[in-house]
Amino acid sequence: MKLENKKGLHLIFQLKGSVIPTILPPVLCSGLFGLIVSILYRLGYPVSWPVLEGVVPTIVLGLLLVFRTNTAYDRFWEGRKAWGNLVNSVRNFSRHILVEICENHPADATEKANHLRLLVAFAVATKLHLRNERINDELKGLVSPEQYDKLTRMNHPPLEIAFWLGDYLQKQYRLNKLNIYQLTTMLNLLDTMVDTLGSTERILKTPMPVAYAIHLKQLLLIYCLALPFQIVSHLDLWTGPFAALISFTLLGIEKIGIEIENPFGYDSNDLPLDTICATMRVNIEDLISLSVTPQNSENLPLFPDRYQVKEDY
Repeated sequence: MKLENKKGLHLIFQLKGSVIPTILPPVLCSGLFGLIVSILYRLGYPVSWPVLEGVVPTIVLGLLLVFRTNTAYDRFWEGRKAWGNLVNSVRNFSRHILVEICENHPADATEKANHLRLLVAFAVATKLHLRNERINDELKGLVSPEQYDKLTRMNHPPLEIAFWLGDYLQKQYRLNKLNIYQLTTMLNLLDTMVDTLGSTERILKTPMPVAYAIHLKQLLLIYCLALPFQIVSHLDLWTGPFAALISFTLLGIEKIGIEIENPFGYDSNDLPLDTICATMRVNIEDLISLSVTPQNSENLPLFPDRYQVKEDY
């Protein structure tokens, strides 16, 4: 319990990953404006206008902010689920390739290992594609030099890698190293990977409508400017600090929505895509290090014994 309390106190004062550095300038401006209004009130100027309380109803602004953050979090969570599906698909795909594709010659094992690494290359290329980055050295250990050179000239590298994987499966089927059911299962996993790519692209290329974002910022500005005139008669010189505190709350909520709207970047609040890809690479290398020799698919029964119902009577 003490450790949890220490972590809680640490989070209260933590700036990394917080929106405080971003919203601090407008918050200070709001507090300074409130201080100026309170000084004018002290000097006898008629700056107390409680009637402004109805200019932007608090409940309306609150609902807009809640909708904004909920929409942004939905995008963040959908992105996380998409990458979770990609991780699971790669694991299942690699397991099928390792166990089911036969190795009749030593070169078959090398070819299999190269295509297992292509699964990780697909994830890395997807990450770079979502970040609008060019192919870099992160892919050099996962693809051949010829493939790397070709990817640098492609407009959509993940789709090219998916094509190579599909072509490899079709080749194994033509060589009778896979039966039709194994081929279908692996192609379905490949389809799932491409569908996941499309899901992440949908998140990336469908931003929050500009009109909605502009209107919310306008309402926030009006509310923060009108706030000191509403409370100055009650708080006097405390108007500035309270105006800054309320601005900190509202602007912080709005900024959090902006931070998590696109979860594929490098910020602390974005998805840890580099870690996810690195973990996938370690998992694939562990699988490659295994020594598994599948039987020839021509000799495999259509339904293995473990799936058949045995009569014990």
